[in-house]
Amino acid sequence: MINVAVTGAGGRMGSMIINTILEQDDLNVVAAIEAPNTPLEGRDVGEVMGIGPINVPIVGAEKLAETLKEKKPDVLVDFTIREAAVSTIKTTAECGVNLVVGTTGFTEEQMKSNQSVIEHNQVRAVISPNMAVGVNVFFKVVEELAGILTDYDVEIIEAHHKHKKDAPSGTAVKAAELIAGALNRKMDEVGVYGREGMVGERTPEEIGIHAVRGGDIVGDHTVLFAGDGERLEITHRASSRQAFVNGVIKSIRYVVSAEKGKVSNMDDVLGL
Repeated sequence: MINVAVTGAGGRMGSMIINTILEQDDLNVVAAIEAPNTPLEGRDVGEVMGIGPINVPIVGAEKLAETLKEKKPDVLVDFTIREAAVSTIKTTAECGVNLVVGTTGFTEEQMKSNQSVIEHNQVRAVISPNMAVGVNVFFKVVEELAGILTDYDVEIIEAHHKHKKDAPSGTAVKAAELIAGALNRKMDEVGVYGREGMVGERTPEEIGIHAVRGGDIVGDHTVLFAGDGERLEITHRASSRQAFVNGVIKSIRYVVSAEKGKVSNMDDVLGL
């Protein structure tokens, strides 16, 4: 049995992750973490979710270390916001607990910090901006196409719900980085994030990224390869957050036997 702690337990993703874990024969929820000093403190997470008691009380993140030491989970799953996640990753690693992280928007400096604490504490980790199986195949496809369509203009369009805080999405950023790598370019030199006004003609090297926010869009990503007389569009659409949760379940099972001190990604989990 793999024992799991979940942060953001009262949120949309946290609740779906917990609910799906409860459906598995080999996984068990032992801790539910919410924001520091949460008003949900002490309430059974199952009752908060509306599925009935599961004997797992919600605790605030200020008690994360003591909760991990008491409950001894094999894995902690984090889908929160990057500022909170950096602290959570550090504390979890220092407690010797493995990590599955789907939080997005980490800066380069924050990601280096995450990698450092994971390596230093020799825990196992999967960190990915998007855990949907299909979107990771999408990453592979657009990277290979970029290496073939080297003289085509590349534009990335992503759309998410109105509550999403970071832009562009971590998925769009990763797609751009993969494409730039295939084209021997650097995103900090060629990335263009939206356009307005008299910006002049598009340069052949630039890679455009455009963010759309509205309604309850779960997550749409399109990479457009535009040539003279034709264009090729590769699109991934998530119709339900369950697509991400399914990837989380695969990641939990993978991470417990992964290499210590290494930050794995969904390519590793899926064997791509």
